Amino acid sequence: MALSDIEREHRRLVILRALADDPDYAINHYVLHGLLSEYGHSVSADVVSADIAWLEEQGLITTERAGAGMIVAKATQRGVDVGMGRARHPGVARPRPGE
Repeated sequence: MALSDIEREHRRLVILRALADDPDYAINHYVLHGLLSEYGHSVSADVVSADIAWLEEQGLITTERAGAGMIVAKATQRGVDVGMGRARHPGVARPRPGE
């Protein structure tokens, strides 16, 4: 597996875990972009948008458009389960034990 694939899977896991930890399971893409940087994933806003689109295509999140071009991502039950390690999904890293 290429390094870029590993990084992509971990970014998607970070997004799902952040959504699972949020009280209403929803976070806008600007905040997710900043959060990914905090976890060592310094990527462009386009990459974050692509990850969000992929997670939505997989049924792990839903999205809504808000003002000023903002995208709000919201975890589905399956997305929460994958983010917490209770289920697996190809293309998303699995959390380590104790995470």
